[in-house]
Amino acid sequence: MFIARINVTLKESVLDPQGSTVKSTLHELGENSVQDVRVGKYIEVKLDSPDLETAQKTVTSLCEKLLVNHVIETYRSEIIPG
Repeated sequence: MFIARINVTLKESVLDPQGSTVKSTLHELGENSVQDVRVGKYIEVKLDSPDLETAQKTVTSLCEKLLVNHVIETYRSEIIPG
């Protein structure tokens, strides 16, 4: 059993209105050291895979097929024993 932790964010070239709103609100709260905010999504998937290599291939496939819109998003993943 493995647990895949997948972080999906908008590509740097894509405007992030939600991140801009969070940044603006933080500035209103006096947190002026915040230079930029990017908001993304976190997905956790439990996998019944025989080994780490198979688990990684499955995660790549899941991201390619459904979890990530490659036109505007990028992702990184971490797989741990679960």
